[in-house]
Amino acid sequence: MLPRIEDVLLIVYVVVLSFPFIFGSNGFLMIFYYFKYRNRQVVRPGELSDYPPVTVQLPVYNELYVVNRAIDSICSLDYPKEKMEIQVLDDSTDETTAIIAQRVNEKSAEGFNIKHVRRGNRQGYKAGALKYGLAQAKGEYVAIFDADFIPRPDFLKKTLPYFSEPKVGLVQTRWEHINSEYSLLTRAQAIALDGHFVIEQQVRNKAGFFINFNGTAGIWRRSCIEDSGNWEADTLAEDLDLSYRAQLKGWQFVFMKEYTSPAELPADVNGLRSQQFRWTKGAVEASKKLLPRVWRSSLPLRVKIHSTIHLCASMVYPFVLLIGILQVPVVFIKHTGRFDTTFILMSGFIFAFFGSFMFYLYSQKDVYKDWRRRIYLFPVFMAGSMGLSVNNTKAVIEGLMNKKTEFVRTPKYGVTGKSGSWADKKYTQRKVNWVSIAEFVLALYCFGGIVLSIVYLEIAAVPFQMLYFTGFGTISYLSIKQALLARRKAVNFVPKAQPVVNEIAK
Repeated sequence: MLPRIEDVLLIVYVVVLSFPFIFGSNGFLMIFYYFKYRNRQVVRPGELSDYPPVTVQLPVYNELYVVNRAIDSICSLDYPKEKMEIQVLDDSTDETTAIIAQRVNEKSAEGFNIKHVRRGNRQGYKAGALKYGLAQAKGEYVAIFDADFIPRPDFLKKTLPYFSEPKVGLVQTRWEHINSEYSLLTRAQAIALDGHFVIEQQVRNKAGFFINFNGTAGIWRRSCIEDSGNWEADTLAEDLDLSYRAQLKGWQFVFMKEYTSPAELPADVNGLRSQQFRWTKGAVEASKKLLPRVWRSSLPLRVKIHSTIHLCASMVYPFVLLIGILQVPVVFIKHTGRFDTTFILMSGFIFAFFGSFMFYLYSQKDVYKDWRRRIYLFPVFMAGSMGLSVNNTKAVIEGLMNKKTEFVRTPKYGVTGKSGSWADKKYTQRKVNWVSIAEFVLALYCFGGIVLSIVYLEIAAVPFQMLYFTGFGTISYLSIKQALLARRKAVNFVPKAQPVVNEIAK
């Protein structure tokens, strides 16, 4: 006898729920380690008795609104000029190149050893630029900052002392957000990133698990990069890739939770969408590349298991999407009354939700005095994660299928605090793509599920359906609205750079 469709759907639903349950429950384990190793110091910093030669790399691709700010902040680092080399690794194809040329000339005249490095192509994207620059670099240590970061003047003096331990290959600092109060979108992003840095990075580092370089706001020992195989461009997560290769070689990493490097969060949802797509797809590509090496290594089993959870975390998005889709037929199945015992047992899956909540709660309590105000936005963050599940599921599928795509950098517009605008700027997304339409259709679908649950008096299903409806509806609405708004706004070029652009054009 063939199984009923209800039986099949319920089995699929349980299987689909199991994956987010595993990753959500990991939040409890992270909190356990958070308290267990809270006072542990991985490496004690030594004394900075002399000033070793340092190269600061600033990889840039079409960043006309923030590149001058980045160059100025790097030149403000409190370090002897004769010991600091600055490389602006410029792969730009627009007027950003002229802006950089002008500012580099100005800083060179002030006595800085700053170079405007152009490759003539974008081969290997960011990884290619970093590797090209490293081949010409003079520094024993290499600090890396993306164009949207504003390093503090004492960055080098705070990080370099940790390299007194010869096996330390990287020191990573925590990201701080200069525009987290700009909108609900940026506030929700801040919660997500704080969870990663304050809990994940800190706990993994102190508990002896692998951590990752976050692509920026960190400083490498040059010999560590070279010993680990240098930068490779076969994934979109060159930072995660090199991090694991280095730690598999025995190098030790240090995460500085108490020291922050300020940066700008994406202010528009389409910029966030492209960032999340790249991070998700890159992580999937890196997991395929690195997991076999992890399991073939002599690492302790606990490290192998946690590395697997770390590398595979992005693969949860297809399951999050399927849960949202299956919510509606599950309401019909539950209403039949045939599976009451099964649904009672399935209520245990809510355990994972509390694991995630505790994870983000303690990330806010650890670093903010006003953590109560901030944690209220946890449902907004959850809804946003659900809303991005279509976008990120596409990234997971492409990563698993080895579909190669361009490294799409996240556009930044010089937005700080609550001021600034992105809509009248270049780089804004002006096209409504099919993902936004799919999200809109799913929002309507989830709204129908809410109505159905109320009619059938399945009230327990309504809160999660509301999160899905809010997530899909908000992400699709903002994406479509912002794309249409960007079409109507005039492109705002940088007036100061225009004469230089014209001169180059001639």
